[in-house]
This record gives sequence, structure tokens and C-alpha cells, in this order.
Amino acid sequence: MEDCHVQGVSVATSRWSGCTFFLRYVFLLKPDCILSMSASVTSNLQEYTSRVARQAAAATTPLVTASGQQKIDWMHETADALHSRRDEILTANAADLRMAPDYGLSDAMIDRLRLDESRLQAIASAVRQIALLPEPIGEVIESSVRPNGLLVSRVRVPLGVVFFIYESRPNVTIDAAALCVKSGNAVILRGGKEAFHSNQAFHRILADSLSHVGLPEHAVQMVATTDREAVGHFLKLNKLINVTIPRGGKDLIERVAREATMPVIKHFDGNCHVYLHASADPAMAKAITINSKCHRVGVCNAAESLLIDESLAPRLLPELLSALVDLGVEIRGCEQTRSLFPAALHATEADYAAEFLALILSVKVVRGLDEAITHINTYGSQHTDAIVTRDLPAAERFSREVDSAAVMVNASTRFNDGGEFGLGAEIGISTDKLHARGPCGLKELTSYKYVVHGNGQVRK
Repeated sequence: MEDCHVQGVSVATSRWSGCTFFLRYVFLLKPDCILSMSASVTSNLQEYTSRVARQAAAATTPLVTASGQQKIDWMHETADALHSRRDEILTANAADLRMAPDYGLSDAMIDRLRLDESRLQAIASAVRQIALLPEPIGEVIESSVRPNGLLVSRVRVPLGVVFFIYESRPNVTIDAAALCVKSGNAVILRGGKEAFHSNQAFHRILADSLSHVGLPEHAVQMVATTDREAVGHFLKLNKLINVTIPRGGKDLIERVAREATMPVIKHFDGNCHVYLHASADPAMAKAITINSKCHRVGVCNAAESLLIDESLAPRLLPELLSALVDLGVEIRGCEQTRSLFPAALHATEADYAAEFLALILSVKVVRGLDEAITHINTYGSQHTDAIVTRDLPAAERFSREVDSAAVMVNASTRFNDGGEFGLGAEIGISTDKLHARGPCGLKELTSYKYVVHGNGQVRK
């Protein structure tokens, strides 16, 4: 047995609770220790991934029978631990931040990775909000009595085992675990290598809290290797895993959609638009555009494209783009945009389709509502699109014809978020139309079954 030394602590890399080095007591691993431990798993990925999936599947039955109060107690204990063990978390996160340049992360991606006391408080608050939400499992969605006396009810049930793949936002570890367990699902978490230490610190807290309240320890599991081949093995386990949710870059999501043998709920690109209609209030238009673009540039609901009616552009566009440039935004615009704002660079077709996740904005002057809708439906990613207008019929038509998961009327694109929509948090923002669309909260992590009560009826 080989030991890895972590700030004076010896951590054995042997089997623990039936799972190779599940890392519950790992703190800040040295890179060579991480590689050693990853190599141990990588030596037999098929066996390892199958074991993790079987453990998750076995956890689903006790999760279904667990009381709502047990799950609430677990979430409150987790939220408390995020405060009491904050030094442990922040030290782990600091290790990830030190390694971030080696992974080539942009400033925006590093910002997504960074944790501080304020963000830990926000994560804990989201967990407590989820705890307060109504228990979804067992909810009777609808029921009716048939002419033959049968009582037919549609009852909400968990999906089962969720395989969740995500990249460099460690807060997602807590959000996803809380949503899955509250909705009666076991979850297998596969975070990115960029947040390895942070995710392990969070998982230790989640696992400790599960044990304390009597919930199955394998209800939340963290994949203990960053080897990309492990993902491929999990995606073949459709007999054990009920749904996969990828949340990350386009390459990741396309790979998962291509290889998965089970249903996939995709969190795809966020090429979000703000459209300034001819009737838009200039002050509102400026505030919404700046907030949509600059509030946090590295997130999926940040605006990447600005459209403005040609009748409004001469009066508003130069001032608005100057304000954006002062905030560090690079402008890439059409010829009309560049004639009104010469500092703008030339926008290409690729720019209009891009999710920059950076301080870059594509801009186009359009000839009214028709062209704006056509542009968004052509280049957008069906994520979040906003209109700023004082014209109610224009707002209604935009809302009806723009094919996106969320349409915002006179509000920032940044509000397309599970917490802001009252879901507590979300495991992702789906750009699919089946089985869920938009922020995926508790109810989006459930299905239903029919329960029928009779008094001896037989079919004739």
C-alpha cells in the first residue's frame, strides 16, 4: 500500500468502503499524489465505473423511502458545514487557483473557479432555499375517477441515478447534490480537473452529512479520477444510470450526446441576445445591456450579442458602446455599427454565432422586429434572449416567436437562473425541449408514474 502525504497527514490509497481511495479524507494533494491515485483508478476504469454506478443504483431505494425531514436535515447540516469548515474549503480552492494557469484558464474561467466567503455564503443560502421547497416525491400531479370507478393518479417519482458532468465551477457540486437528493435521486458527480481540490473538499462535507442523518452514503459520489476515458465507461452503463446531464463546453456536450446510451439533458451554448426595440427607453436599454454583458462575463446567461433597431441606433448606440468599452468590452459590429462607432472591429458570421465567455460583444443594427427575430433564431443557441421595449405587441410577438428556453422582456439575461426563478438552484439550464427546458430544478429531476386504485374492477 502506498501512502500520499498531505501537509503531514498520511492518506492510504487502498480500497475504502468498497471504492478505491474514495478520497473522503484527502485534503490538499500534491500533483504527483493525485497522479498516483488517478493511475490506480485508471488501471481498471471499467471495473471502477461499474462499481460506482452499482453503488448509486443501490442507493436509490433507501432514498425513495427516506423522509422529507431527513433530506432537510442533511441540507441544513451541509449548509452549516460550509461555514464551519470554510478554511478547509478555501485552502483547497487556493490550490486549484494556483494550478489554474497550468490549465490555460481565461480570466473569466478563473473567476468561475474562485471561491470566497461571500460565495460560500451564497452556496449555503441556495442549499437552505432548496431545503425549504416542497417535497416533490409522492406529489399527486393530477387524478381523476373513471366511469368504472377507477381512481387514476399521476404521481411524481425520481429519475433514479443521475450522472452529472461539469467543469470548473465548484459551487455546482453542492447545488447538484442538494437538488438530486431532495428529488430522490442518487448522483454521480464528475467535476473538471481545474476544480479537483475544491470538489473533493465539498464532497467530504456532503458525505459526512449524509452519514450523520442516516441517508445512504452512496447517494452522492464524486468520480475519483479526471481520466476522460472514465466518462466513456459511465456513458455505456444505461442499465444502471438513468440520465446524464453534461454542463460545460461545446466539445464535452457533443461528445456526451454522441456516446451516451441513456437519455441526456444538455446544457448547451449560451449565445444570448439583447434586442433594443425602436420604442426602448434609452436609460433602461443601457442598464439592461451593460448588466447582461458585464455582470459576470464567464457564465452561460451573459449576453454575447446586441441588436438595435436602425431608428434608435444613431441616438443611443455611440453612447452605449462607449460605456461598454470603458468597462473593457471589445465591440465587433456590422458596417452600420462601425459607421456610428468607428472603434468597433468588423464582425464576422462566426462572431454572431459565438459564445465568447469574455469581454467581447457582437453588435448588429437591424431593420426592425422581423430581422431581430430572424437573426436570433439563426445565430442564437436557444438559451436566453431579451427585448427592451415599451411596445406590448412587439414584446408579445418577440416572446412568441423567439425559440429560446427563456425570453426576457425588459429584464437582464442574467435572471435566467434557478435561484432567481425560485427553484433554489439549478443543475443546469437545458436548451433541449425534452424532457426539461430552461433551469432544471427539483421537478425537472423527476418523472411520474400512474397509480391506479380500484375495488375489484376487471376489464370487459
